[in-house]
Amino acid sequence: MAETAQQRIRAVAGQLTRAERQLADAILENYPMSGLGSITRLGEKAGVSSPTVARMVQKLGFSGFAEFQAALRDELEAQISNPIAKHESWSQAAPQGHILNRFTDAVIANIRHTLANADPAEFDAVIALLSDTRRRVFIAGGRITHALAEYMHLHLQVIRPDVRLVRTTANAWPHDLLDLEDGDLVVLYDVRRYENTTLKLAEIAAARGAKCVLFTDQWQSPISRYAEVSFNCRIEAPSAWDSMTAMLLLSETLIAAVQEMEWERTRERMKSLEEMFDATRIFRKFV
Repeated sequence: MAETAQQRIRAVAGQLTRAERQLADAILENYPMSGLGSITRLGEKAGVSSPTVARMVQKLGFSGFAEFQAALRDELEAQISNPIAKHESWSQAAPQGHILNRFTDAVIANIRHTLANADPAEFDAVIALLSDTRRRVFIAGGRITHALAEYMHLHLQVIRPDVRLVRTTANAWPHDLLDLEDGDLVVLYDVRRYENTTLKLAEIAAARGAKCVLFTDQWQSPISRYAEVSFNCRIEAPSAWDSMTAMLLLSETLIAAVQEMEWERTRERMKSLEEMFDATRIFRKFV
């Protein structure tokens, strides 16, 4: 899949002039809607000339402003498409191979694309944040991604103390943020069609001075403006639903890394947990 316009802007950020950086900031502020007006309007919003806008989009690899806007419209359509629309779009050109092979090929491509765009230094920085027990960790997801949030929470609370799962319902999660303080860490999962309640949660966390780590899709949730680190995971698949496999891979890798970083502490917590399991006879024993 071709890079999004947003990804292209970030890739050339170090090569931009001062005026072009102003323009890039204006585009990213309300992306992709910010780029769908006229070239004159975009230039005025950024405080640059129309020729600067034209040169910028060519620097991004587009033949002109019209092609740039067409790419933005395609991204917007992809972001807001519902499961029925996604299935119909896929089924019109469905290949003849078995679904096992087609789906697996798509997931492998998603993983490769996601890892190619992951910054190892940022990944290591998140490992350090998650390992720092001076910070409490709050984890939240949306209607679909709450399953990933619960998975991350289940493992991290075994590895370290002070890990909390933020409930997904809007009338409940404000209670979960009552104890959120400056320096705490909030881990959020948000994919297309980006949920307003999760965005509001991120806004509140940022206002309280918490650091945010975001797991999102290739188009990037608006939560990214509040995030210290955003992991952009490719999620497309031959299905009415998106694939969370690449996002799960990054989550599981973080869990493994944090576990290894503090293994002595983790081992003691695991021993205590196993003793409770034995006392409550949750798991069947064969000896």
